[in-house]
Amino acid sequence: MSSTYNARSAAAYEHFMRRWSRQLSPRFVEFAGISDGECILDVGCGTGSLTRVLLDSADVKSIAAVDLADIYLESARQAIRDPRVGFKTGDATSLPFADKSFDRAFAMLVLHFVPDAKKAVSEMRRVVRSGGVVAATVWDCLGGMPAQRLFWDAAATLGIASDNVLRDFYFRPMTRPNEMRAAWSEAGLKSVEQSSITIRFEYENFSDYWFPIAAGEAALGKFALSLAPEQRAALEAAVRNVYLGGEPDGPRSFATTAWACKGIV
Repeated sequence: MSSTYNARSAAAYEHFMRRWSRQLSPRFVEFAGISDGECILDVGCGTGSLTRVLLDSADVKSIAAVDLADIYLESARQAIRDPRVGFKTGDATSLPFADKSFDRAFAMLVLHFVPDAKKAVSEMRRVVRSGGVVAATVWDCLGGMPAQRLFWDAAATLGIASDNVLRDFYFRPMTRPNEMRAAWSEAGLKSVEQSSITIRFEYENFSDYWFPIAAGEAALGKFALSLAPEQRAALEAAVRNVYLGGEPDGPRSFATTAWACKGIV
């Protein structure tokens, strides 16, 4: 399995997504639940946003945090030195753990980047004990997240984004209404619950918005760096124009919703 997420820089990732995942993490944990003494699995841990909140939310016994991107794992290891946490390179569709190893498995903002997301759900179920919980959250990005449509709509208008590129962005796994609920039930999980969580993406100015893209982070940055210099300059100018919307540069705020789902093994 190969993730469709482009990981280049932990610092750029922090700027691009972690400040939003920090908002989402406590609300996701509140939805999924956690108890003292549990062994927890954090799938797709990135730089450790959810891992930190799990440590703060309960006196857990241990957390195994896995991710495909070694560059993110190294950043997480430097920032989180709690001996209860072990960071490990791991594939969501082939988790390196024995059956029934955990009380709960969490996956935050990762399944919509996993081509075989249903297999990842089955793997999470496999490694959680009977009576344990499998929970995940993904961005509700069907048709495009508001803050990122600025970029992709400008690219489409300029004619520099192919239909395949746009389709991959606008239609990701697990983002359709009730798709997560169906996948949890198909995996044999019981008492399945699905909900949604809304936060806001806040930017200080256009430079704040564009920095991680210019650094090549995630799908937006990967696409931008793939362009010829003149195309990239035209795209930046077009996105800036949409961001400004005829008003002075400055703060902008975009409501963004995530799906959340949980079920019992």
